[in-house]
Amino acid sequence: MTLNFDIDPDISQAKTISTNFYLDPYYFKESKEKIFARTWHLVGDADQVKDSGWVTPVNLLEDFLNEPLLLSNDKEGHLHCLSNVCTHRGNLVVDKPCKLGDLRCKYHGRRFGLNGKFSSMPEFKEVKNFPMAADDLINLPLYKWGKLLFTSLGTELPSELFFREMAERISWMPINEFVFHPELSKDYLIDAHWALYCENFLEGFHIPFVHAGLNAAIDYSNYSVELFRYSSLQLGIGKKDGLNFDLPTSSPDYGKNVAGYYFWVFPNMMFNFYPWGLSINIIKPISLKKTKVSFLSFVWDESKLRLGAGADLHKVELEDEEIVQNVQRGIRSRFYKHGRYSVSREMGTHHFHRLIAEFMK
Repeated sequence: MTLNFDIDPDISQAKTISTNFYLDPYYFKESKEKIFARTWHLVGDADQVKDSGWVTPVNLLEDFLNEPLLLSNDKEGHLHCLSNVCTHRGNLVVDKPCKLGDLRCKYHGRRFGLNGKFSSMPEFKEVKNFPMAADDLINLPLYKWGKLLFTSLGTELPSELFFREMAERISWMPINEFVFHPELSKDYLIDAHWALYCENFLEGFHIPFVHAGLNAAIDYSNYSVELFRYSSLQLGIGKKDGLNFDLPTSSPDYGKNVAGYYFWVFPNMMFNFYPWGLSINIIKPISLKKTKVSFLSFVWDESKLRLGAGADLHKVELEDEEIVQNVQRGIRSRFYKHGRYSVSREMGTHHFHRLIAEFMK
């Protein structure tokens, strides 16, 4: 089967991406460098390195990119995202969260400042042209939004292209005051390709057929989608008598009964804002047909938990899992190659496929 990486920009004429993208190990492997290594990812929370001297190791997308990184707060109070790999022989520099004066590799004693700059190395006096810039720890770009920290393994795509529209649209929310609740957070393992899960999120077309509870909380007829360069927004309009946001006059949505803001950031992050707070869903590829979905809950108003469109995220997740896993089984069929898009309901999925095609080419 020929892989279609030319998704027609005209959604009314376009065909969906070829099923080979989901089934061929070659494209799964290629997407690691062509898509994920070039885009932005949630790497942590500023509370993990709240005070000067704190460092926290992070394994970015542990079963896929598997990149050892290090968050640090230096002596001047500046946050950094560094490579956690010693530039001498490749040992991991930090293995657990702790407070340090500097970074010291436990293998041969090489030292770095908390900003990643090389500082000293025993038994290296005779080494010529040393130290060089390559002896510093790689300092990755870091984008801070509220308490949330994001990084990219590449440098050519600035964070603004991914986050600007979301940050501006909900700028009135006190994101800095949102509190992470681990007891409300959960990981789900799904027997499906990561992109199939994203596609399901990116259209509300299935809501009346799959999510009876959610459908009762929103006004499906006024459900809308807005597309940006590397992100999109699904605006969930609620019933008039339901739990909706109390929007300030400064909001572009003032006057609307917004029950939920569903932002997606390419390729694998979902930001679901409800009157009670924020649920971030990180879609983590594991293998060609296995994905981990991490739900991270940040609470703004506990009195509104378990109410409205964000009332029972676990139930909605299980309903989505059943559908996505059935799609994974279905795309193996010798009779299915691609589908078409609903012009009025599947703009987000079409946008997603065009981005995949852009990056994979």
